[in-house]
Amino acid sequence: MSTHSSAELTTKTSLTQWALIAMLTGLAAFGTVLIRIPVPATTGYFNIGDVFVVWAGLWLGPLGGLIVGAIGPTIADAIGFPQFILATAVTKGLEGLIVGLLAYRSKGVARKVIAAAVGSTMIVVGCFSFEAYIYPKLGSGIPFFAVTDLGAATVEILPNLVQAVIGAAVGVALWRATSGYSVGEKVIPKAAGKTGIL
Repeated sequence: MSTHSSAELTTKTSLTQWALIAMLTGLAAFGTVLIRIPVPATTGYFNIGDVFVVWAGLWLGPLGGLIVGAIGPTIADAIGFPQFILATAVTKGLEGLIVGLLAYRSKGVARKVIAAAVGSTMIVVGCFSFEAYIYPKLGSGIPFFAVTDLGAATVEILPNLVQAVIGAAVGVALWRATSGYSVGEKVIPKAAGKTGIL
């Protein structure tokens, strides 16, 4: 392959990666807005946006997971729940990053499942940390953040756990549905149990 052809292929691959990141960012925002089940104790809400954050981390790697997680759900929070933008950007960004780092370059299903499970725990750990400690501390000086406390954060552990399990399970299922397509190489979709690389 000539240097020119190699550079052209690299450019096309890069454009494809960014297009997919943009698409999954939009889907994460849409999924977060589509189903909103309020959790009155914290004024937060249950949603399915994590499905796309996990999918991004598994399919597009740590950078894709980080961007999709930090931006997609945050856009959704800007519509009606701006007080949670900070917590969402950090928590969901770390979720996508951790999934991507643990799953990076692994083709095995077991490794992907573990990555999704570990990354999704950030929903529970991150949200609890913000709602029980960080927001009350910020809220003492900035009323905008005075929306929750330790008791309310404890109430939200169960719905956040359910959200994490759904996000991990469906995210892995979507990755398996698209795992025959490599973003970094020119790959023929799986057929008869084999993957061909051009």
